[in-house]
Amino acid sequence: MSLTWSAAPIAPNEDFDGAPLLRTEFGLEDGHGPITRATLHTTAHGAFEAYLNGQPVSDDVLSPGWSSYEWRLRYRSYDVTALLESTSVLGIALGNGWFRGRLSWSGGSAYYGNELAPLVQLEIEFSDGYVQTVVTDENWTAGPSAVLFNDLYDGQTIDARRYSDAWLERGFSDKTWTGVHAAELDFSTLTPYIGPPVRRQEELRPIKIWTSPAGKTLVDFGQNLVGWLRVQVQGPAGTTVTLRHAEVLERGELGTRPLRSAKATDRFILSGSEDIFEPTFTFHGFRYVEVDGWPGALSSDALTAVVVSSELQRVGKFECSDELLNQLHRNVVWGTRGNFLDVPTDCPQRDERLGWTGDIAVFAPTAAYLFNVEDFLRDWLADLTAEQRAANGMVSFVVPDVLKYVEKPSYFPPPESTAIWSDAAVWVPWALWQAYGDLQVLSDQYDSMTAHVRRVESLLSPTGLWDTGFQFGDWLDPTAPPDDPISSKADNGVVATACLYRDVRILTETADLLGRSGDAAHFAELAERTKAAFNDHYVNDDGTIISDAETVYALAIVFGLLDEEATQLSGKRLAELVAESGYHIQTGFAGTPYVLDGLTTTGHLDEAYRLLLQRECPSWLYPVTMGATTIWERWDSMLPDGTINPGQMTSFNHYALGAVADWMHRSIGGIAPLEPGYARVLIAPRPGGDIDWARTSLETRHGKISVSWSRDGDGPVELDVAVPDGVTALVRLPGLQEQELGSGQHHLSSAFDTTG
Repeated sequence: MSLTWSAAPIAPNEDFDGAPLLRTEFGLEDGHGPITRATLHTTAHGAFEAYLNGQPVSDDVLSPGWSSYEWRLRYRSYDVTALLESTSVLGIALGNGWFRGRLSWSGGSAYYGNELAPLVQLEIEFSDGYVQTVVTDENWTAGPSAVLFNDLYDGQTIDARRYSDAWLERGFSDKTWTGVHAAELDFSTLTPYIGPPVRRQEELRPIKIWTSPAGKTLVDFGQNLVGWLRVQVQGPAGTTVTLRHAEVLERGELGTRPLRSAKATDRFILSGSEDIFEPTFTFHGFRYVEVDGWPGALSSDALTAVVVSSELQRVGKFECSDELLNQLHRNVVWGTRGNFLDVPTDCPQRDERLGWTGDIAVFAPTAAYLFNVEDFLRDWLADLTAEQRAANGMVSFVVPDVLKYVEKPSYFPPPESTAIWSDAAVWVPWALWQAYGDLQVLSDQYDSMTAHVRRVESLLSPTGLWDTGFQFGDWLDPTAPPDDPISSKADNGVVATACLYRDVRILTETADLLGRSGDAAHFAELAERTKAAFNDHYVNDDGTIISDAETVYALAIVFGLLDEEATQLSGKRLAELVAESGYHIQTGFAGTPYVLDGLTTTGHLDEAYRLLLQRECPSWLYPVTMGATTIWERWDSMLPDGTINPGQMTSFNHYALGAVADWMHRSIGGIAPLEPGYARVLIAPRPGGDIDWARTSLETRHGKISVSWSRDGDGPVELDVAVPDGVTALVRLPGLQEQELGSGQHHLSSAFDTTG
């Protein structure tokens, strides 16, 4: 049921340091019987917090989040029946949020508008059917809050001497308050949320407080996280306590260089009484905090790290006998949680925090296993579609695309479709379909998916290859110089054409599923032409592929571009390259999610495990040995000597390279969908390395699937499987004949020598 708005957006007549308070007072109308329901519909230009009679209407934070505001401004609806009184006070606190705060590395802000403005509509339903409506209009008033400054990148300043909750009380009057005026809003952009709200998830206490070599007070929370600190402190009025946040230490001090221009600094000005500060109009990516100006001795009880993320249900679990792999998996989980804060961002700490499309394109299967991200990503895909429609079918590098407003340096590429990044339009909906089995996501995104591929068709060279224009390619190949992450070994045309082939294969199947037979025929023919062009121009007579890099072999194998003989030759060459590297990672964003599958599917399981379990840099486990608690952006974001990578782009919380967890779930754990949504499931663990046991589980729409296996040295593999009602499982285990299992608990044993 669509909402009819009678409210008008309003803005305060004064800006009040970018954090105004707005209020109205009203009484319930008589003669209509008891209240049956009261619903508050709220959104804003800026971030809002809504209150009714002194109580927050929800535990959401940073609503309405970040969407492509030009076309989609989301609103939230809250049941506030229990909060109403005969005379009530409705209040809204505003912050800059994404709408008016800093965005990107350019230093600019207010890309979407200059005024903060709420839109509020309270609908009170009575037993006789009458509806009383309370709305934002020019009768509201506005005044100052205790917040002196707020920005998502730079932090928040709060002056406790200015704090008062009197504005939420009946009869409030203050001469510092002013009126409001009508603000601009395109009502056609208003849309309800598809995804979940952002909320506080958990709290962590410090594990260590100490003095650095430079005399600074440092605090370690033991986990790289995203959120803020809640602080309890008492000291002389006017004292300023300053908190600076960072992910790592360098030479014993706070390592702030990776933040670039983001200040990530909160300042709290004390009232003289006992104060509690919580800066809810900012967030930071941090493990460590530098505290300055604290009155007296700092106690761990005074500081609480509040973890903030979109509200996502954890559905997939994994653990095994290798504790380093377990920590790697925990790092993937924490990296997902921290970067899934309303938008799937690249990083949560520096002056960027953008919805880079390439990161989620390759990570979506992993995310969809770990958490229920269906609605979260469907919401983001709606923004992708809106941006794409405005750009004539081009999928931008980031969504929402604030970069279209940013003055870019001369070396920055012009906007155009690019492999992997723009492929998010196809790969992300497909990952959701495979994970959750709801065809609606493909139906909703079909026009976007086809528009992307048709635009790429127009970019192909006469050879049928996607070898024109800018490509990120195998971004962050570890052999590339720190200041030139685009200089990968893998040929850009090979990578892009392979990705196009995957696109059109997915679209062929999608068109068939949706009954679009004409489109299916077109995309099937394009797939054949693309495959032929790839083999004619990129595959040499001896079976090697142009550029002879691990990534090109992995993509060709996993995406199905080769015949059986060429697939085996490519697998052999991939295994040789892996061995020649000393089983060190040689892939970037394009190849890393697929290199282990490229080895495994061509019979090189031992090489896959040796690559996964490598501990020296570059490898997945090297960061773990260096104490990482999230996935790093670079394989060597921190160098072995403990110094930070000299590149200007170094994050310690970047989920993309954690896409390896998808292989871990399927190949170590042994759970993969045979049909979308796991209506039919493949149970096929591939024991290897020194791993003696593994346990994996997944909550699906059909129920919980769980797999547990163990082995004693070279002895038999003992396998336990739980299959929910209505689901069938196909079991493939070395040494056992393939078999189908129905619902229930099952135990199987294989005498197969797993070292063979």
